[in-house]
Amino acid sequence: MPEEESHCTPHHQLMQKDEIYTLAKTFVNLGVNKIRLTGGEPLVRKEFPEILKALATLPVQLTLTSNGIFLDKYLSMLEDCGLRSLNISLDTLDREKFILLTKRDNLEIVKANINKAIEYGFHVKVNMVVMNGINDNELLDFAEWSVNSPLHIRFIEFMPFAGNQWHHDKVFTRDQMLQTLAGKFDFIPLGKEPHETAHKYFIKGAKGSFAVISTMSHPFCGDCNRLRLTADGKMRNCLFATHETDLLTVLRSGEPIEPLIIENLKQKQQKLGGQFDEHFEKIQPEILQNRSMIAIGG
Repeated sequence: MPEEESHCTPHHQLMQKDEIYTLAKTFVNLGVNKIRLTGGEPLVRKEFPEILKALATLPVQLTLTSNGIFLDKYLSMLEDCGLRSLNISLDTLDREKFILLTKRDNLEIVKANINKAIEYGFHVKVNMVVMNGINDNELLDFAEWSVNSPLHIRFIEFMPFAGNQWHHDKVFTRDQMLQTLAGKFDFIPLGKEPHETAHKYFIKGAKGSFAVISTMSHPFCGDCNRLRLTADGKMRNCLFATHETDLLTVLRSGEPIEPLIIENLKQKQQKLGGQFDEHFEKIQPEILQNRSMIAIGG
């Protein structure tokens, strides 16, 4: 959470539940076969149950990214809607550090809900953004968690977004992660599926696995097929795209949106929104054009 006070977007500027369904159906008709509900935190939206149930009628794989705080209230419904995979955002296993990062004292709630999700039989991934000097000393603890529990830990390089106080010195790279983990664990690579953003690894004898998302040091843009639709109905073809396409306004005007989706896809840059490359040490975060991550959809 940012230090400054956050301001919520007025509800009328957000996609309404029927508009979410209409836009999602349009993307599915164009070939999308997987939809991930993200945030902010999707479970705080009052209409979340209705939105999920509507999307569950589409011929698509549904997944969810959550901070885990309210997860126990929805596990049965998620299961009933055919959702089998969950991503839980958790950057630390230390209570004081959790309070510092999130401004909330909810670490034990999140851990308990992760365990409940495992008991329900969900495929649970834990997303840890690794920040040099902040939580990089917890890599081994998270990896040990995947040894003792059927969790799939995803170590994510720290990426620059508006308001997240990014600096290149805070990036803990994939090579540094693997070197740190190799000091304690014997692991092997599991290979990379087409369009996958994470490089997966298996620690011998583990119940789970771990993976690394190396956006900064080893970009995977050439194989990435992710698209994002923000809560206010803007389409982005990359996390770092400088251009957004306003689908919601056009939808409300009764005009077709398929041509706009195709045009947005054609504008996708070769790498990282065209704003920088893997030489992240040269990035000047103050001149990057981007929203905050919670406004894009994490």
